[in-house]
Amino acid sequence: MHRKISILIFLISLSYAIEAQQVRPSSSAEIHHELLQLNKLVKVLYFAAHPDDENTRLLSWLVNDQNINTAYLSLTRGDGGQNILGREQGPALGLIRTYELLEARKIDGAGQFFTRAVDFGFSKNTTETFKHWNENILTGDAVWTIRRFRPDVIICRFPPDARAGHGQHAASAVIAEKAFKAAGDKGQFSEQLKYLQTWQPKRILLNSYRFGNNNTTSESQLKIATGQYKPQMGMGYGELAGISRSVHKSQGAGTPSVAGIQTEYFALVDGQPLSASLFDGIDVSWNRVGRKDIGDQINDIIQKFNYNRPDLSLPHLLKLRKQIAQVKDNFWRKEKLTELDKIILDCSGFMAEMFCNQPEAVAGSSIPFTLNVIARSATPVQLKALKWNGISANLHTRLGNDSLFSLKQQIDIPAGTPLTEPYWLTMPGEDADHYYLPSDTLNGLPESPSRTRALLSCMIGEESFDINVPLSYKRLDPVKGDVTEALRIVPAVMLGFTHQLLISNDDGSLNTEVRLHPLKDITSASLSIELGQPLLTISHLNLKAGIDTVLPVKIPKNSLMQTGTKEFILKAVLNDGDNRYDKTQQLIAYDHIPTLQYFTPAETRVLNKNWKSTVSKIAYIEGAGDYTADFLRLAGLSVTILKDEDFTSAANLKQYDAIITGVRAVNTEKRMNYWLPVLHQYVQNGGTLVVQYNTVQGLTSDNIGPYPFSLGNARVTEENAEVNFLNPSHRLLNYPNKITKDDFKGWVQERGLYFPVTWDNHYEPLFEMNDTGEAPLKGCTLYTTYGKGHFIYSSLSFFRQLPAGNTGAVRLLMNMLSVGK
Repeated sequence: MHRKISILIFLISLSYAIEAQQVRPSSSAEIHHELLQLNKLVKVLYFAAHPDDENTRLLSWLVNDQNINTAYLSLTRGDGGQNILGREQGPALGLIRTYELLEARKIDGAGQFFTRAVDFGFSKNTTETFKHWNENILTGDAVWTIRRFRPDVIICRFPPDARAGHGQHAASAVIAEKAFKAAGDKGQFSEQLKYLQTWQPKRILLNSYRFGNNNTTSESQLKIATGQYKPQMGMGYGELAGISRSVHKSQGAGTPSVAGIQTEYFALVDGQPLSASLFDGIDVSWNRVGRKDIGDQINDIIQKFNYNRPDLSLPHLLKLRKQIAQVKDNFWRKEKLTELDKIILDCSGFMAEMFCNQPEAVAGSSIPFTLNVIARSATPVQLKALKWNGISANLHTRLGNDSLFSLKQQIDIPAGTPLTEPYWLTMPGEDADHYYLPSDTLNGLPESPSRTRALLSCMIGEESFDINVPLSYKRLDPVKGDVTEALRIVPAVMLGFTHQLLISNDDGSLNTEVRLHPLKDITSASLSIELGQPLLTISHLNLKAGIDTVLPVKIPKNSLMQTGTKEFILKAVLNDGDNRYDKTQQLIAYDHIPTLQYFTPAETRVLNKNWKSTVSKIAYIEGAGDYTADFLRLAGLSVTILKDEDFTSAANLKQYDAIITGVRAVNTEKRMNYWLPVLHQYVQNGGTLVVQYNTVQGLTSDNIGPYPFSLGNARVTEENAEVNFLNPSHRLLNYPNKITKDDFKGWVQERGLYFPVTWDNHYEPLFEMNDTGEAPLKGCTLYTTYGKGHFIYSSLSFFRQLPAGNTGAVRLLMNMLSVGK
């Protein structure tokens, strides 16, 4: 049967569940756990600031041992951190860490929420943090999640003071306590009450800890043993926690899986006191809603559960469904029916997938898809209908036990279907410290709800079920096997400049290229390059679907109206009749998370060259991923990436005017222990070596420089902190560019991080700086001669300033590379 039908666009769900690309049954061990959780009417919300702040050992224990519905609320998506995997920073890094959290939650079983806070980087106290964050907005976000999720207990990872070790950590505790008090008050955040009801948790606790010398535990606090072994998992909860936490790969947060019992400590922050349990005074059973009989029925199902034949529980589960449907408490009735429906599908061995053979589609287009459905159950399962956009395809098919039903049809993607992108990145926010929230109902959700799902109606026994099945892209990978991902909705044409930064020519003109990627045939379109108004138009463009076109663009000096400024933004727009295309597709692909898509405006930042350099041939050692090599190439320098064979002799390196390392190279490049002696010899023979920042942990060598120095955790987080020149006449501050305090204006996020704290007398520090109220730090940049050459270690955040187009940072870096020429 071939029929053209349209996708059903569903209402946004209030569920925090992670979107799956297929409907697949759980294992018998997982079903048994789901049954145990069905018998618990209690919830816990864990509260902190960033991805990886959560105590995965406690989450794993609460979910898998206590069978309690538990979720983690992270204020931020971790966008202000460093990235050990690649170059992504800012919102792109936050997107990666969002999905690392979701993958971690799949392992430990907890749920995930967020607020709209942007992680602006390390802060030292709540005073600095709340200069960025609007405390009332984020408290409202937390109240929304509390009212939606309705936890009985809130647990904070951090205290609200300096013991938290990070201003954002402490701020998470401040917001959590305020939200705890406000969530049950109708007078606070009353605009939420058209969607949600007030909810007052029983208590809020601090999950005390020992981190290094920081100890917030006390023997008078409530102590709970965790980490127990669970035979169904084949490991203890501490081991599971290590696996879950190690998914935070962009942070290099690999964590050991620790077997054995560990003790967790809890201090009461507010609410009802406790003495023996986190849930003192809380009825966690079905007695809570006056239905002890339901709890008894579930216990009976659990006792009789057959691991080899979970479908034998179906008659009892279907009967239980009728009982739960009569529960008077609206909240718990909906919650438990949702849980039970999943258990019933799991016990029936139900699988459904709906996929096409292309990763992307345009709204208004038509594509073929395949629907596969199977059930493995003695209880009959009958397919009734498949619905898209109000149109129903009647199926009237009874599934044979373990017999695959398959259907191939054509499907329309309705015009107006939104692009596939994170809801918080759909609009560029004017507020740099809070993400855009397009709808109140999206508040707290970890990802955008799927807009391309069909509704599969079926009968299991005598009960009706409606099952959401996402439309996916499925391919066979020769190494990985089947790979299933979300179908991405994209514009009909995507375009962008070939570089995110451009540097004008010496005469002020500009040469660049624009790449056009059409997904449908386009005739007689025009490309406009704009700087406030069109500077250049290329007309009568004919584009073929699936074939990229790269157009050279040359803009003469007299067309650039703002050449007197340090920088300006050029935009590219393709006009096709009434259709205007101006988005660049950004894809993120790592093996441990799904392929991610977001869009940025089709624009590029243009820098007017206001620096000089006296070098031409540079060598680069790759680190954790930064923009340095690309930028130096854009600036007209020849850049070679060094490999292991280049270090057989220092003579091999003599050809380079200077060598620069990527950020954290001594952390991530395991061969640096062998390369550094060769690099030091290169310096001794007359070369220039610039080493960018490294972190304290995981150094592959302690001998980074030709003379000793030691790194610490000192940093200057205020990007506008005063910078004093310790020796204004130093060559690095005068040649070939005169460095002034103006070159430190407009820096982003921070001055620098992980400064050296001690150093040999051969080194000369160049700058002094500090955050408000702190002692001056001198270790951000160290310089020394060694033999005939020059060595520089700099913890200044060039890795953030170069992508941001900060020309002051460029001028200083060019001086460092040019110091020996």
